[in-house]
Order: sequence, then structure tokens, then C-alpha cells
Amino acid sequence: MMATFETLNQLIPAEKLRLAKMLKALGNPIRFRIMETLAERQTCMTYEIVATTPLAQSTVSQHLKVLRQAGLIQGEIEGPATCYCIDPDSVRWLKEQIEGWLPTCCSMIHVSQ
Repeated sequence: MMATFETLNQLIPAEKLRLAKMLKALGNPIRFRIMETLAERQTCMTYEIVATTPLAQSTVSQHLKVLRQAGLIQGEIEGPATCYCIDPDSVRWLKEQIEGWLPTCCSMIHVSQ
């Protein structure tokens, strides 16, 4: 008997689903680049983000929506445009989750050549 997507969501803790959603959002090269752009510039208007990609504004808006739904970015409407920035609390949380995968003993190992 195969488990449905809804059944799996009930079996997986909300925290793990949140992590998976964030990692999935970052798995797309365009969304990854958008995150890099926001990290470099701190804030960007939609049109500024579009200028960093070869994509149409509507496609970039879809990517921004995925990042926003994953909790990685925040958007604030300023007149006819939206200003985006990285959500620092969410990215810190993501970092903590990934660091949790690393064994403590490895933090003492230094590779020397």
C-alpha cells in the first residue's frame, strides 16, 4: 500500500516539512541566484531582480513567490512595485538545521596540506 502525499505530511514533523520546502526552493538555480543577489544588495525591487536574470518579469515573480512561500524572503509593497529582502530569522533557522547534520567531532578536524 502506497502512502499518499497527505499521509506523508502527517507523518513528517512540521519542522522537517519547513526545512524540505526551503531546500527545494533553493534547489532551483534561478532562485538560488535571486537569494545571492538579495544577500549582496540587502534589498531589491522586483525590476532590479528581473535585470539580474534572463527571464521575463512574470517568471521571476513566480520564483519570488516560491521563495516567499518557503519563508526565505520577505516582500513589502511600495507603490506599484515590491521590495524584497532575505528573511534573516528564517535563514538563521535554516543554517541551524543544516549545522545539526554535522557531527560535533568534525568541528575539531582541520585539513592541512
